[in-house]
Amino acid sequence: MLTGLSVPHVALMVLAGVILDLLLGELPRWHPLAGFGRWADVVERCLNRGQHRFGRGLLAWMLAVLPLAALAYWVAGNARIGFAAHVVLLYFCIGLRSLRDHNLPISQALRQEDLARARLLTSRVVSRDTRQAGASDLAKASTESLLENGNDAVFGTLFWFAFAGGPGALLFRLANTLDAMWGYRTPRFLDYGCAAARIDDALNWVPARLTALSYVVLAATLADKRRAWRCWRRQAPAWASPNAGPVMASGAGALGLALGGAAVYDGVTEQRPVLGTGRPAQGEDIVRAWRLVAAATALWVAIMALIGALSFFTGGMHA
Repeated sequence: MLTGLSVPHVALMVLAGVILDLLLGELPRWHPLAGFGRWADVVERCLNRGQHRFGRGLLAWMLAVLPLAALAYWVAGNARIGFAAHVVLLYFCIGLRSLRDHNLPISQALRQEDLARARLLTSRVVSRDTRQAGASDLAKASTESLLENGNDAVFGTLFWFAFAGGPGALLFRLANTLDAMWGYRTPRFLDYGCAAARIDDALNWVPARLTALSYVVLAATLADKRRAWRCWRRQAPAWASPNAGPVMASGAGALGLALGGAAVYDGVTEQRPVLGTGRPAQGEDIVRAWRLVAAATALWVAIMALIGALSFFTGGMHA
């Protein structure tokens, strides 16, 4: 453990943080990640100009992330409030209930054939244009978002918490947020956001593959597991993102869905590689994707709890 925390303590913190997230969800106002996004906008407006955009982007990343990570490390290191600080940091960083709260209403709107509401709700969770999207396109967008963000908002956070406690989870989520804000291949961000994108790729490499493996393991039948594995190995290399590809291909294969394909961004239709195999996504598949992410979370927490219990009974509490 990079934190110096014992394994049983980390397991207890993970359990407490996940339960807190499920009970409370994200803060409706004054969420720290929203405040960080505004701070990142200020930094970007100051530095994303002139020459040497890559270096400026790297400097911006360090100015935005490192002071907050250092502050979190200092607070979590306090002997009196350290346990609570780690748990609260994990609660702020994890987004399991948020995934449910933002995506399941899309499924409900599609079930009620309220396409206008489904388009509005989907536009809040994906960056693609949903104004002319049909029901299947909206279901596909939400399902893809759930599968991918299962890694970004949940499993990557848990992975880095296991290694570096609350400060590690915070650093990961801040890096992931900057990738979402700056990691676009547009004239404005192509060079400036390159550092943020590459750092996020590095931090996500192991968690993404553990997430993909979790989707394989939790597929309903042996045939589904084999399909998820094949889709991951064969389709993921064609996807632009080295981490989103394995996660979404494995998840699509586990669910028996054909994802990827055409999507509209800024009025332009992009033909993306196909992920998974089977029928097009429907509204109820959003619920199936959520259940897969929730089951994988339960699996990860159970594994951490088991490791913590074994460590406790072999003297780990005294580490």
